[in-house]
Amino acid sequence: MGAGHAHGGSHGHGHDHAHGVTGDSDKRWLSIALVLIVGFMSVEVVIGFVAESLALISDAAHMLTDAVAIVLALVAMRIARRPPRGSYTYGLKRVEILSAQVNGLSLILLGAWLTVEAVERLIDPPEVKGGLMLATALAGVAVNVAATWCLSRANRSSLNVEGAYQHILNDLFAFIGTAVAALVVLTTGFARADGIATLVVVALMLRAGYGLLRDSGRIFLEAAPAHVDPGRLGGRLAAEPGVREIHDLHIWQIASEEVALSAHVLVEAGGDCHAVRRDLEDLVRRDFGITHTTLQVDHRPEALLQIGGHDGAPGEVTHRADPHGRGDRSPYGRGDGGPGDHDGTHGHGPVGAVLS
Repeated sequence: MGAGHAHGGSHGHGHDHAHGVTGDSDKRWLSIALVLIVGFMSVEVVIGFVAESLALISDAAHMLTDAVAIVLALVAMRIARRPPRGSYTYGLKRVEILSAQVNGLSLILLGAWLTVEAVERLIDPPEVKGGLMLATALAGVAVNVAATWCLSRANRSSLNVEGAYQHILNDLFAFIGTAVAALVVLTTGFARADGIATLVVVALMLRAGYGLLRDSGRIFLEAAPAHVDPGRLGGRLAAEPGVREIHDLHIWQIASEEVALSAHVLVEAGGDCHAVRRDLEDLVRRDFGITHTTLQVDHRPEALLQIGGHDGAPGEVTHRADPHGRGDRSPYGRGDGGPGDHDGTHGHGPVGAVLS
């Protein structure tokens, strides 16, 4: 077939949505955890003010963010199930990413406020009722163990659910630290242990908040998933039998559970474009876990000319950005000196024959 004859535009949409957090059972586990957290949080706020324990109040504040995280996960789960329509061609799957950013930002802001409060209490520590503080902390450990177990029963592949799970797990560690601080207050009278325990909670909150902002930010910035190396993937594609070059390779996340890939593939003259496409789709699905693929597959033209190169000279050969394969001198290819080999420049013009 002639140059520029497209065999691609093929879509490997073999999605498996069974792993998403969309089932009624997952909603039930999230709802149970939410009831446990909200109920205990309400009691803890009252006891924290009575005992004058900032550690208990900070724990309650952290539990509030846990509750918000679960509510947002439930709402986002419902919205994300809506089918694509109108201008929202991917649907509303990134609502969960928005909620993750809200959760992360709230953790950081809350942590900043608690840091100020903790420093003030370290400078001028109030009298802390260690017994009441210890009893509440131990009850909090039990409640958080139950809530953590509930969320572990839900599918945690969603960034929302994983964020809520990490929040509650951090709360569990925080309650353990509060219990230790209460023991210190009871046995030694060292009231500043309360402020120190609060700073430990703050460190956990900042860590969780940063993680949520980082992961959601990567998705919004269309970055490749952290576990996928685009260079390695491009090299693997270019090394497949029959493939001459890979152009315009893009890998991004539609949502935390769904990765997409698109590329322009040039195959050797006389090659079976459809067979190459199927092999490449199988490769990225099997070795990289990517099931949403869009591959444009063309025969490599014998002459690859374009009017006007980078310096304006007619007849100079240019290629698309970041090529991979045997037809270039990239780290992933073996230049064969044949027609279409290029000099390492990265053009953005269309691949095909354009003769003057």
